[in-house]
Amino acid sequence: MNRPIDLRSDTVTRPSPAMRRAMAEAEVGDDGFGDDPTVHLLEERVADLLGQEAALFVPSGVMGNQIAVRVLTTPGDLILAGRSQHLVSFEMGASARNSSVQFALVDDTDGRLDRRQMADYLDAEEDHQPHIGLIALENSHMPSGGTPQGPDELAAALALAAGRPVHLDGARLFNAAVALFLEPRELTRGVSTVMVCLSKGLGAPVGSLLAGSRELMTSALVERKRLGGAMRQVGVLAAAGLVALDEGMSRLAEDHRRARRLAEVVAETFPDSGYDPTTCRTNIVAFDHPRARDLVERWVQVGLLAGTVAPRRVRLVTHGDVGDEEIEAAASIMSSTRL
Repeated sequence: MNRPIDLRSDTVTRPSPAMRRAMAEAEVGDDGFGDDPTVHLLEERVADLLGQEAALFVPSGVMGNQIAVRVLTTPGDLILAGRSQHLVSFEMGASARNSSVQFALVDDTDGRLDRRQMADYLDAEEDHQPHIGLIALENSHMPSGGTPQGPDELAAALALAAGRPVHLDGARLFNAAVALFLEPRELTRGVSTVMVCLSKGLGAPVGSLLAGSRELMTSALVERKRLGGAMRQVGVLAAAGLVALDEGMSRLAEDHRRARRLAEVVAETFPDSGYDPTTCRTNIVAFDHPRARDLVERWVQVGLLAGTVAPRRVRLVTHGDVGDEEIEAAASIMSSTRL
């Protein structure tokens, strides 16, 4: 193959021909004045998919998460979250920097928040500890290997929240929905806000949406501007997002199938990792290796791009720009490269 096989992330996909056409032909207006009809169409469609009253188009998932923190917390609050969630570990400390909040962290090794630890933190307010102003969830849960969370897990978290706001980082929510054979709205019922990315598995060049009540999205619009996210003729990007919803949802199951193929190779090639390939249910393979960065560098030298999400944890992500031929070539590289 002429180009490396890029499994670093599902964000590396390039716009499809249909996306490029839609972008070139998009009807636009000034979104800062609320005048972009293509943005309105995208926001309405995503709000409906997620079972929410309204949605707000934002440049990135990080911005969507950070806006949610700003509209749902007050300075000094604790956010109860899993210690490896994106909001905690992959946003450069943005919550503390932007919103003057702290985290109360619980174990989420298998993708689920430890309920006993959650209950203990919530109960600790009676002992004069800081107020937990927000519970943050992630679905699918990237660091554990794209683990999807079903409605029962969400219901349990909402019950523990006892009326506190709940934000769902759904950067790959559509992957979770496809893996669980559910509609996305079935995985968001009862949350205060939910963020979804169009630029991951769905393959759009850029863009995410934050959804919730109309009141919260009105506040979110203000916070988007405060964070530098006021946008103008952004319908050219929203148009690509609409195509992503049309094209991408129908092929996510193929990404999942290809990831399972890689998962089997990992289990066979690195038995000491203890990796169970049956845990791979979406498009992410994440496994432990004592020399993770060295392994990834060795793969790079022979044409396979992967990444690490911790000093000893490797990640591979399937997406729309890699087909069966590329996956088999990646499998061959992996099975012949041991450290």
